[in-house]
Amino acid sequence: MKPDELPNVSEAKRGQRGLLRAAEHPNETRLSGSVITGELIRNMELGRFEMAFTVLMPCCFTVYLNPEDHTMLSGVFEMVVEDARRALCARVAELNAPRSAFLKRRNKAAKEHKIACRDWMIEFLPDSEVPMGGLEIHSELNESVQPGFRGMKTTLTGREPSAGLHRTTGQRSETRRPAEMLYAEIRYEDDSGPQLYLVTQNRVRVGRGGDDQSMDLALYTNDEVSREHLTIRREAATGVFFVTDLSTNGTWLDGKRLRKGVEELLPNRAEIGVGEVLTLLFEARR
Repeated sequence: MKPDELPNVSEAKRGQRGLLRAAEHPNETRLSGSVITGELIRNMELGRFEMAFTVLMPCCFTVYLNPEDHTMLSGVFEMVVEDARRALCARVAELNAPRSAFLKRRNKAAKEHKIACRDWMIEFLPDSEVPMGGLEIHSELNESVQPGFRGMKTTLTGREPSAGLHRTTGQRSETRRPAEMLYAEIRYEDDSGPQLYLVTQNRVRVGRGGDDQSMDLALYTNDEVSREHLTIRREAATGVFFVTDLSTNGTWLDGKRLRKGVEELLPNRAEIGVGEVLTLLFEARR
């Protein structure tokens, strides 16, 4: 089953840049098709564009591989693409499945997830800047690309700290810092499944993000979570963390609601409630 085509996508949005995502596998020398497919699904989910009744998902992907990986996998690209298309379609069908209890609690109608193309378009290209065992994905909402649109900033999830990469979406000249210090870990589960965020910077912006709001930790969830919901700040001199609520529907720290705009001390281990929708399990690393 293929997602329906959207023939009248606004010209102002058809070329919006989707997610720019990277993954490395420092303990592996070979990429598997399942890893590539998993990253394509993750990219699609975080690169979505929400409308009133529809969620438009990226459908055009460019996957950058190290030249050696590209050569090694070149003979099976067609099979990887076929498998990935099936997985992407299955994920969209899953997102469109009824969630009656969830929706009744919030008194909201489900949005339909679609793509603007007739089918998924996936291209593999070599890139000497991508390390062995790594991959980088650029995605678009449609085949027609217009300049001036940015996607989200995203970081590595579910990998070792040495694989953490920070990238600015819309550019391919990102600075890689594979040996960054790990300050904390944040575990959570949003609509795209269980996630692990590795904190390697002194300030983390958390929320759903948007066209002009790039989050460090982008949450895939409903609009009860603000586009920029909260910030976590690390004081470099002491290593102490603080959290600030910036949201409409509130942030909770270990069960206590925070005052909006007021910075509060963040314990080394804490549960951060986000809009009564999901929980971030924060743990500082010493």
